[in-house]
Amino acid sequence: MELLRAEHLVKTYGKDENVVAALDDVSLSIDKGDFVAIIGASGSGKSTLLHMLGGVDRPTSGTVYVDGKDIFKQNDEQLAIFRRREIGLVYQFFNLIPVLTVVENIAMPVLLDHRKVNPERMDELLDILKLKERKNFYPGQLSGGQQQRVAIGRALINAPTILLADEPTGNLDSKNSQEVVELLKYSNAKYNQTTVLITHDENVALQAKRIITIQDGKIRHDEVIRK
Repeated sequence: MELLRAEHLVKTYGKDENVVAALDDVSLSIDKGDFVAIIGASGSGKSTLLHMLGGVDRPTSGTVYVDGKDIFKQNDEQLAIFRRREIGLVYQFFNLIPVLTVVENIAMPVLLDHRKVNPERMDELLDILKLKERKNFYPGQLSGGQQQRVAIGRALINAPTILLADEPTGNLDSKNSQEVVELLKYSNAKYNQTTVLITHDENVALQAKRIITIQDGKIRHDEVIRK
């Protein structure tokens, strides 16, 4: 069943003869529970596409539908609430708050929404992320792989419908990279979560169910590699 649909997305920067098209008429459909990898060279538009799908940035034209609803019909405040509740975002740079503990960093999206953290959900995530013994540690006391797991926990705490990950293994060695990919695969399977992953790493991409190749702001190839 379709959950996420982009229609004729265009994103341009600059004006007149200096216009650059980061996305050039991109349309795609992603089903609930799918695990999609988006690959392409640096500057191909893949991160721009991810930001459009998550409502992080607005397109020049075109739109994105989540569960049949046009997300860009919302004002900026509504869109921010939508992102907090429905979209989990993981980036290459962990973006953790150094003065907050593991638990406090993970809880941040819930607290920003002025809600109470579900302790059972937190315990479950700490178990899955293998961070229970480090829950009161600060980011500076953690390895790179552990910090990325905290960032994933923060993205998952609200049980989002869609998880978007932009080069989440980009700063990690091969062992930690694989652990992060296994976590994303586990979350995708356990929660039937729709996952879209940006990566330069072909080995990471091949672990998804579907691979979309972006070049010069256009989709050049779209292949289902496993059901």
